[in-house]
Amino acid sequence: MCNRAERGHTEKVLNLFGAKVGARFNEGPLQVHPKEPGSVIRLIGGERVLDQMTWGFPVSLKSKKTGLPLKPKPVNNARFDKLNTFWRRWAASPANRCLIPTARYAEAVGERGRMTETWLAVKDQPIFAWAGLWNDSAEWGNVYTGVMTENAPELIDIHDRSPVIIDPEHWDTWLTAPLEDLFQFDQPYPAAKVIVDATSALWVRKPGPTPDQDLLI
Repeated sequence: MCNRAERGHTEKVLNLFGAKVGARFNEGPLQVHPKEPGSVIRLIGGERVLDQMTWGFPVSLKSKKTGLPLKPKPVNNARFDKLNTFWRRWAASPANRCLIPTARYAEAVGERGRMTETWLAVKDQPIFAWAGLWNDSAEWGNVYTGVMTENAPELIDIHDRSPVIIDPEHWDTWLTAPLEDLFQFDQPYPAAKVIVDATSALWVRKPGPTPDQDLLI
């Protein structure tokens, strides 16, 4: 699942989405990891606004030894097939949906301990929109998570899931339509439209989850 991504440059994002800078937006690193600040586009008063939020909904688990709550972990990815169950409280409300401006995202590929970075981007879209949900959390303030679906068969050797990529003509649908209308997007994005950059760079652990941690709900 995706836990490393690069946001688009601010001015390019604002121009592409026809958005204005939100009150909560501050510049941050282009490369984003869970529990770090990233960028989202959401509607406020009918206008597209670029805001900064923490990547990952906080979920607290209990210690098996003590039974006490552990520090919350960031759930950075949401399964599309659970938008009608676990995620419904946010997905059913257009006010809690967002688009995540993304230049590219990375997956860890290979044997554990020797994993390398493979970056994926979209042809003809230097910045694409990844479907997301957001919430105002008690733990970390405004947070977001990216919605995932099955990957194209040609790319399944990289990962069996991929971000839900929303093409420009459907941005308003994701941000405003009833939940039932969103399930048209629960399908693999065509592999022919994806740029794959399989690098030799080792997957170095960054703040947040390691590739084998299941933070997809």
